[in-house]
Amino acid sequence: MKVVEGSGRNVEEAVEEALRELGVSRERVDVEVLEEPSRGLFGILGSRRARVRVMLKETAVDRARAFLEKVTGAMDIQAKISIDEREQDIYIGLEGQNLGILIGRRGETLNALQYLLNLVVNKNCKDKKRIFLDVEGYRKKREDTLVSLAHKLAEKAKRRGRSVVLEPMNPQERRIIHTTLRGRDDVYTFSEGEDPFRKIIIVPRK
Repeated sequence: MKVVEGSGRNVEEAVEEALRELGVSRERVDVEVLEEPSRGLFGILGSRRARVRVMLKETAVDRARAFLEKVTGAMDIQAKISIDEREQDIYIGLEGQNLGILIGRRGETLNALQYLLNLVVNKNCKDKKRIFLDVEGYRKKREDTLVSLAHKLAEKAKRRGRSVVLEPMNPQERRIIHTTLRGRDDVYTFSEGEDPFRKIIIVPRK
């Protein structure tokens, strides 16, 4: 957290000095008054300027970046962090070499890391943010794989005339399957079971 001190003839002037040094607006900081101004004897002797300590407020993006830097640093991983904030959503991408350890088997580690990131960023916050984390474009590749799988298994269900049960998936991946097959008139889908073992069933229409 960046902290600077400012001084001035009054508190507001001291705050303005600190804001200029930080290069931010008043809404981005917390202010602590260290000393109130004093005119001194006859307005000359012993006069004292106001002193304040101004602390830059930590944003959701700051917390997200700090958490990921701590995690990758502890794992001795070099990763470039890119962040795109859009209203209530924050999209974070990690790029680098040998980042497979952050993805895990079928994205399990990535999903766990995203879950923890959401907890850390939104702790004690009224204005909640939704954090979406990706590593080396894995989620787009995984989505393409699931779309292809959905159509392949739909054809299998139609050809055999009986339901096809998929392996358990997380809610995000199940949503991709449901959405992909929603427009088809030869099969329909539904989910059953409890997370983390909830799975999709593709059923041929008769």
